[in-house]
Formats: sequence, structure tokens, C-alpha cells
Amino acid sequence: MIDFDKSIFENTRDRILICAHRGFSGADIPCNTMAAFRAAVLSGADMIELDVSKSRDGKYFVFHPGMEHAHLRKKKLISLMRSDKVEKLRFVNQDDCPTDFGINTLEEVFDYLRGKCYINVDKYWTDIPGITECIRKCGVEKQVVVKTAIKDSYIKEIKKYAPDLMFMPIVRHRDDITANLISEGINCIGAEVLFKKDDEPVTSKEYIDSMHAKGLILFANAIVYNKNDVIAAGHSDDNSFVIDPDYGWGWLAEKGFDIIQTDFCPLVSDYLDKTGKRSKQ
Repeated sequence: MIDFDKSIFENTRDRILICAHRGFSGADIPCNTMAAFRAAVLSGADMIELDVSKSRDGKYFVFHPGMEHAHLRKKKLISLMRSDKVEKLRFVNQDDCPTDFGINTLEEVFDYLRGKCYINVDKYWTDIPGITECIRKCGVEKQVVVKTAIKDSYIKEIKKYAPDLMFMPIVRHRDDITANLISEGINCIGAEVLFKKDDEPVTSKEYIDSMHAKGLILFANAIVYNKNDVIAAGHSDDNSFVIDPDYGWGWLAEKGFDIIQTDFCPLVSDYLDKTGKRSKQ
């Protein structure tokens, strides 16, 4: 059980945390739905990643922006719809068949996940002031981890509206930013690292050990969102099945990453527990 009164670093000191990418979905249950989040909680996810879209009239929904054509069979973006129209939409499943699952508001999802696990809010940069206000309104500040790419305008807004929220910059290849963020008063808890090759600076023992020595954590991705955008040098969910779990999930665990994001939460947990790789003791 996560102790939210402790720092996230303390909660990762003894074991690797598993982040369920958009919940735990499949078959008839679409991603980013309440059913997928409930499935992730039942699967023992320590963290759940979700995406945020904003309707034309300013209401926040849990949906990946730009994926309306794939998940809803709609060409029109949620950002161009009024909230009453969004609330009537229904997902299609992985076979492109209609389901009964609608799109939940961000508040509804926060209310459900309150006290259950960490919440990794993706697409936070699309409206940092507004999403921050929603986080505070729902009282999930101790659970939410927000993230953005490194962009001056994003950092400026975080300093203004959310310096206290747990923040992770998304860094590729090399991390030249976390120390600066901390010095600027931002609650930077570590970094989400993306890498195309095994031997990049963000995968080096020196870097990982130095981050841990500072009480900072590292978040790695086993997910494959787009095969042309390599984000963990092939040490992925896909290759954990196609090649070997030692090559995929095992490699990430042995490197010393503190959080592994996956689309197969219970299988990763089971593998890491059975091999003893989840424990850091």
C-alpha cells in the first residue's frame, strides 16, 4: 500500500513501482476509461497514467487528444466540441466495435483514484493553470505527478501555478535540467527518461546512482505507443513477449529505474516478483 505521507522516493526505496499506461485495457474495455482504471487498481498498479483533453467550453475529460478517430470513430476533436456532446460519446473496443463506455471527466477519475495510487497526468502542458486548479479542487495533490517536455513557457507556468506539485521533466538522451528545476523552487522529483540506445547518458550507472543519491527517481517506459518513436531502446512490453521478459522488463529493472510504465501491469508485477527483481534490497 502506498503511503502518501512519505515522499515518492521513499516509496520507491525498497521496490520498483508499476505504472499502468492509461489503465489496464483490452478486449471490450477501452483505455482511459473508468473500467480500465478499476482493472489497473485490481491488478495492483502503484501508479496510473492518464491523458487529459479539454472541451470547447472548458471541461476536462480523460481522453488522449487527437485519438478521436481511433477510439471514438469521430473525426471531430473533443477540443472543438461542447461538453454536453462529449458526454454522449462512446468508445469503440479494440475490434472497432461500439461499447457502452463513455468518456469520464477528470474530476470523476480523480474522485475514484483518491487514496488508491499515484496518478501520472499526461498532456498536463495543454493547460497547466486549469488542470492544476482541478487537481487542487479534487484534493489529490499528494498523489498526482505531472510532467512536461522541457520548454521555457511550460516551466514558467509550473513555477507560477504548481511549484509544489510533484513534477518530472521528460528528457531524451541526456538530463541537463533537473538540477536547474530544483534550484528554481520547483518540486522536481526526478525525470521521465527516453532513450534509443542502451548506452545513452540517461541509462548510465553514474547518472542513475547520482539521481538516487539526491533522493530523485527515474521513470522508464516499457510501452510502445509508436514503433517509429523508440523510447526505451527496445526494452519494451513487445520484446518482453517476442524476445524474453529478461530483455524487456528485466533490463529496465536491473538498470535501476524506479517506475516502469507498461500496458501489462499484472504480468510485469508477476515477472518482477517471481524473479526477485522488484525488490531493491
